[in-house]
Amino acid sequence: MGTTSIDKKETIVFDRKKVIALAAVCLSSLMFGLEISSVPVILPTLERVLHGNFKDMQWIMNAYTIACTTVLMAAGTLADRYGRKRIFIISVFLFGLTSLVCGLAGSAVLLIASRCLQGVSGGAMLICQVAVLSQLFRDGPGRSRAFGWWGIVFGVGLGFGPIIGGMIVAVSSWQWVFLVHVVLSVVTLLLIFTGVEESGDPAAKRLDVGGMISLSLAVLGFTWFITQGGFVGGMPVAVFVVAVVSFFVFVVIERTHAHPMFDFSVFRIRSFSGAILGSMGMNFSFWPLMIYLPIYFQTGLGYDTVKAGLSLLAYTLPALVVPPLGERLVVRWRPGVVIPLGLLTIAVGFILMRLGLAGGSWLAMLPGSVVAGIGLGLTNTPVTNTTTGAVSGDRAGMASGIDMSARLITLAMNIALMGVILVDGVYSYLKRTVTGVDEVGLRRMAEEVAAGGAGRRLGPEALVHGFEGVLMYGGIGVGVLAVVSYVIFKSGRRAE
Repeated sequence: MGTTSIDKKETIVFDRKKVIALAAVCLSSLMFGLEISSVPVILPTLERVLHGNFKDMQWIMNAYTIACTTVLMAAGTLADRYGRKRIFIISVFLFGLTSLVCGLAGSAVLLIASRCLQGVSGGAMLICQVAVLSQLFRDGPGRSRAFGWWGIVFGVGLGFGPIIGGMIVAVSSWQWVFLVHVVLSVVTLLLIFTGVEESGDPAAKRLDVGGMISLSLAVLGFTWFITQGGFVGGMPVAVFVVAVVSFFVFVVIERTHAHPMFDFSVFRIRSFSGAILGSMGMNFSFWPLMIYLPIYFQTGLGYDTVKAGLSLLAYTLPALVVPPLGERLVVRWRPGVVIPLGLLTIAVGFILMRLGLAGGSWLAMLPGSVVAGIGLGLTNTPVTNTTTGAVSGDRAGMASGIDMSARLITLAMNIALMGVILVDGVYSYLKRTVTGVDEVGLRRMAEEVAAGGAGRRLGPEALVHGFEGVLMYGGIGVGVLAVVSYVIFKSGRRAE
């Protein structure tokens, strides 16, 4: 009888219209995944052809992630208020348009600006994916399968993005890494018009403009401060103060607003809080490292873009095959075990990669890369499913907005932090081994090595020394978050 009941639910879930809606969501998630993982592998190429520097390469990634964060909460509110299908259509259209602008950019500054615009549309598109899935698939088996497919397709984009980016550069030009999304956006729009039904929250209130602006200023300020190297000069200090003030203003606004976009009351739900730490853990370590690993493969090991992309597959492909296992483990062990376990697995992977640096080859990095990727696959979809499932359906947009904001804020901060750790590690090595160069010259040289520009001339040792610190930072940080997440989940079960 139990099997028959589940089969009936699954038949209802996967009727024709819902299949088309799921395809629209999955194709848009494929675009978002490709945009994250295909760009890092071409950063050394962009540095060369656009005459950029290390900080430019950081901002090409961070302009996108910060812009995503800026609109996430607003997009969730707008989707709830004006219709999830409507906002989904607008965001996909703008994503295609801004991808075209990125492909036409002729300088690092213009690409950073256009990446910011692309991030605005990408953030809105991402939040609509989760909100639409949460609304359409409410029952247990159907919901798990829908989010499982979403995780798989997202994993395809993330997993194959590096090799796709590398091959595009090899056979055509870097511009097509962005232009491919123009075509995919058109197909996605056709699927949305055909299969997605309109839904929303009739009780949704006015947009929280003050909260959106104050949060954006705080994230941008902290990220800029870290990227510029901290308390050096008057401007970084002023920006840091503005960021701190903006954050406190944001907290005050959200706690006093009648209908906040960031409802702090949901953190009283222990399963929600534990899952949010899972969101932060994945983006504390796994995804920021994705920005820098191509530099290690191309400069430290001397690989071209295609070979570097192939080397990254071991790191990203587990996100393609492991999510269904993660969902099954959630059913058996509950999220409070699987999410911390996934984070701890990422931590182990980072430590193994740190040990593998001494081997000086892709094979030496392989075990740690695979283990870290498995950890991500175990964590990703259970986190999303748990955060949106912990609240009522009409608050799915808000909950998914907090989830994705936690991911992207943590990602932006740690792209900057890992960059600082990488440069400082290279600098400390150069200071011991290079003579006849002053402090300013050594710092400039360290940034060139970290960006992949001077690594072959100076040898890979300096770059490896920088990566040792990056991997230790990522491994210890995500390990601590795993423990804290487990404690929060466990305390929630005791309260029940």
